[in-house]
Amino acid sequence: MKAIRLQARGGPEQLFFGDVPKPVAEPGYAIVRVIASGITPAELSWDETYQTCDGHARIPSTPGHEVSGLIEEVPPNVTDLLPGDAVYGLTEFCRDGSAAEFVAVRASDLAQKPESLSHAQTASVPLSALTAWQALFDRADLQPSQRVLIHGAAGGVGTYAVQLAKWRGASVVATAASRDFEFLRGLGADQVIDYTSERFEDKARDIDLVLDAIGGDTLERSWSVLRPGGIIVTLPAPIRADSLQRAEAQGLRGVFFIVAPNRRELTQIADLLDSKKIRTIIGATLPLQRAREAFERGLAGGIRGKIVLQVAEEQPIAA
Repeated sequence: MKAIRLQARGGPEQLFFGDVPKPVAEPGYAIVRVIASGITPAELSWDETYQTCDGHARIPSTPGHEVSGLIEEVPPNVTDLLPGDAVYGLTEFCRDGSAAEFVAVRASDLAQKPESLSHAQTASVPLSALTAWQALFDRADLQPSQRVLIHGAAGGVGTYAVQLAKWRGASVVATAASRDFEFLRGLGADQVIDYTSERFEDKARDIDLVLDAIGGDTLERSWSVLRPGGIIVTLPAPIRADSLQRAEAQGLRGVFFIVAPNRRELTQIADLLDSKKIRTIIGATLPLQRAREAFERGLAGGIRGKIVLQVAEEQPIAA
C-alpha cells in the first residue's frame, strides 16, 4: 500500500511517500481503508510518534491519527462493526497512523461516521473535538450558565470548544487575533478579546473555567481571572508544581491532560454534527502524496481549521 513515512526524527523534510506493507489484523484491531486523514503538525515533535506503546524506538513511522474510512476487516470477536461500515476515530499515538491507504485501529475506538459529512470533513474532527469535549466536560464538568475563557479560540481545539461550551449553555469569552472576531462570534462566542492589543485579565472576570491551548505566560496570567473554585485545563504542557501549589492554596484547580480515543464521545459528537448544532472547519485538503507540504503549511500557521489528507476518492453523500 501507499503511505507517508517518517524516516528519522525531525520535521516535514523527513516525510516520504512510498510503498509499505499493508497492516495485518491483530486481536481487537480492525483494518480501515482510509478515505481521509487529519494531521496535527505538532505530532512530528511528540515522543510517541517515534516510540512503540511499550517505549521502544519506532522508525520509520506513519503520522496522522484522525481517520475516516471504511471497515476492511474486523477481528472475529467484534460484532458491532461490519466490513463496509463508514467509521471514524482517533488512533493511538504510539502506533502507525492514518496517512496511509490502510490503518489498523482498535475496534473499540471506532464510531460510526457522521452521515451528513464527507470523509474529508469527518477526518478533521476526532482529535480536536475529543480534546475540547474531554477538557470541558470530563475534566472541568462544565455546567450551564458558567463562564468559560478559551485561549487560542480560533485554533483546531478552540473552535470546537467555543461551539461545545455554547451548546452546553455556558457564556463564552475567547482570545484571538482581531481578524478572527467575526468568525468566532459566528461560532457562538459572547465576547472576543484581541490578545495582540489587550490584556485578557483586564477584560475577563469571574471565570469558572479557562481552557488554555497556549501555555507559558498565558497560563500563568490566567489564574487571576478565575473565581473561587475555578479551574484551568491546559493542553500544551503540565502545570509547574509551584504554580499549582499557589493556585490550590487560593481554592483554585489546574489540570493538564492528553486526549484519549473514546467511541461514546465520538458518537455524541457525530450526533451534534449531523443535527447542525456544531460544525467542522477545514483549512485545506491535499492529496496523500503532498503530506510534506501539508505539514509545512500547518507548521507555518495562519490556516484557520484543520488540514486534511485526501487518501482515496469520496463517494457522494446520500441526500
